[in-house]
Amino acid sequence: MNNDIRYSNREAKETFMVESARSSSVGTDTEGEALVGDMCEVIDFELPEQGSARPHGMPRAIQILRAILLAALLYPMGGSAADLKPETTQAWQQYITAAEARNQAHLASGSPFLSIDAEPAQAAKLRQGEILASPAAPNVPVKVHGGLIHDWTGAIFIPNATVPDILRVTRDYAHYNTVFHPNVVSAKPLETGDWEDTFSMMVMNTSFFAKSALDSDYRSEFTRLDDQRWYSTTETTRVQEISDYGSPSEHMLPEGHGIGIIWRLYSMARYEERDGGVYIELEAIALSRDIPAALRLFVDPIVRRVSKSSLVTSLQQTADAVRSATAIISRSIDPRPSVAKSGSIVSISVSATTMRSFR
Repeated sequence: MNNDIRYSNREAKETFMVESARSSSVGTDTEGEALVGDMCEVIDFELPEQGSARPHGMPRAIQILRAILLAALLYPMGGSAADLKPETTQAWQQYITAAEARNQAHLASGSPFLSIDAEPAQAAKLRQGEILASPAAPNVPVKVHGGLIHDWTGAIFIPNATVPDILRVTRDYAHYNTVFHPNVVSAKPLETGDWEDTFSMMVMNTSFFAKSALDSDYRSEFTRLDDQRWYSTTETTRVQEISDYGSPSEHMLPEGHGIGIIWRLYSMARYEERDGGVYIELEAIALSRDIPAALRLFVDPIVRRVSKSSLVTSLQQTADAVRSATAIISRSIDPRPSVAKSGSIVSISVSATTMRSFR
């Protein structure tokens, strides 16, 4: 073992040493080294930059780490091992019931509507342009029977916007593939009402070696507390994996079968208009298959980083769409006809569905 490789995680070092003793030589390639580099970055293994000379013994370290990572990523692709079990679904429903109760506490009279109200410094960071994201509990992802529950909260402040501006974007499902590009492949409304919508969405997954997609149906409910405060909930009512997405062998699997990256989704959002803009707090919860205990040390940091990055990206994309739509609507109401435009990220004509929500 080369002493030039440094560690910031004692357990990672011990595991690395054990695997070094057990592993045999494996081949390397550019893709494998890139994946290993990503994993090492998460657990603070220091690898030399591309093009620089590796310390003595580094190729061996690359081979070992690549073998571990490949095992971690390929293991979930077994079909039967990823089936959603009734006990897992029950645990998910219990978790969501508890999460809904926490959300109701924010709606009670005299309680802070936003979590950031308990920490004024957080609101100041948001107004300065930061996006906050963190796990909802220290033990996230939460292990349940046969699965993992990923629960993350995020917040953003969108200046010079109103709550109707936000909902105009979040309820414009037909444009989700543009707003949330490239992950959202397609989306469309199914039924729309004053306070409840249903829509479908296809999300592409390229995180693992097998390219797949998720085809899902969602139900969203919207509640107006007053002119400045709204909240909404969104949950999946159907999730089906499309295996070999984009290839001639592409096919949709039954619900609860497949890789098991996502089995269920649920989110709660609170919107408050004040301080010259809108604060958005979002809690996003997902159910996925479990990670084998022997691999969790290496995979968990990657899962946590991807979860945080996904939440931050979604909030940023929402803010960008709101700013774009607001700017276009502002130009469209200019008395000069030459300024009006259409065909942007979000249509400048507010849909009848969205308008009904503000009556």
